[in-house]
Amino acid sequence: MRLCCPCHFGIESVLNFEIKRIGGENISVSDGRISFDGGRELIARANIRLSTAERVLIELGSFKAETFSELFDGVKALPLENFIEPDDAFPVKGHSLRSKLRSIPDCQSIIKKAAAERLKSAHKVVSLPETGVKKQLSFNILKDIATVYLDTSGEGLHKRGYRKNSNDAPIKETLAAGIVDLSHIRRDSIAVDPMCGSGTILIESALKALNIAPGLQRGFSAESWDFIPQKIWHDEREAARADIKVSDFKAYGFDIDPRAVSLSIENSRKAGVGERIEIKNRDIKNYVPIKNSTVICNPPYGERLLEIRQAEELYRTMGEVLCPSKENPCYIISPHEEFEKFFGKRADKMRKLYNGMIKCNLYMYYL
Repeated sequence: MRLCCPCHFGIESVLNFEIKRIGGENISVSDGRISFDGGRELIARANIRLSTAERVLIELGSFKAETFSELFDGVKALPLENFIEPDDAFPVKGHSLRSKLRSIPDCQSIIKKAAAERLKSAHKVVSLPETGVKKQLSFNILKDIATVYLDTSGEGLHKRGYRKNSNDAPIKETLAAGIVDLSHIRRDSIAVDPMCGSGTILIESALKALNIAPGLQRGFSAESWDFIPQKIWHDEREAARADIKVSDFKAYGFDIDPRAVSLSIENSRKAGVGERIEIKNRDIKNYVPIKNSTVICNPPYGERLLEIRQAEELYRTMGEVLCPSKENPCYIISPHEEFEKFFGKRADKMRKLYNGMIKCNLYMYYL
């Protein structure tokens, strides 16, 4: 099968490496998504093990669609009956970009109708009750090319299961995992987040260092499908557990807000890495560098003028106390185009990323 994993813009190379490591073949990379070949075992393995993918999708087909008639005919030609049973529910969602077919509700309606006609004909039934297992169809229309997928994940893969609550401006777990990888966190690393919020960066650092599969604590839509036997899911989970590493990893987190400290402690405990992470209530002004540690942080920033000025003052303070060097590298994500000016030092390297819809840079200090 052809599989596809969407990801945050800017971390395609990280996800590419992850997919190669779990056995994906014939990999192709595009902006914000990676496609590859694999079977049923790889669907389960990808859901359980990939840390930077947003979802694992089965690519059902791709075709040109400049009109609703072409969209209908293209969907009706897809082998949907290979995956969707007569009583399965098959809701439709998706998006369109730089295409003639702009109306998402109309596209959803057309795809739903075409899928229903295909399924009724293929299964030789007159009605589709949709009372069974949910099989989510999704579509992407880009430059008049429509691609239809079947979502095997259910909830987005960023929902690991450890962060039931979060602070006001959390970073997504999948983006945090990508930044952790770019920060070269290893089994013997010391990771520090001086403004840790809900602890996401620290937890993702620990999961990577210990080689703990991020999906071990949650379920996936495809687990209820007859198409993938339960034994496959069981075997893939057992293999992931067996691959957890012995590690000297340690992490330290600090935050000025006592509520954030409590939240980070609770989340790290839920993630099963609480013993590896020490979190304290401390203002960034009082930060003292920890020898041979790697600082990774997502400092707060605002949209209003006053908040932006406060963020700029924060960047100045960070530059004064973090003291990045080869022994103590720093990786900081920020949307502020003049971050380096306020931080007081030019980054050794920058990488463009998107935190949600916000264009950011990852400022990397390691020399």
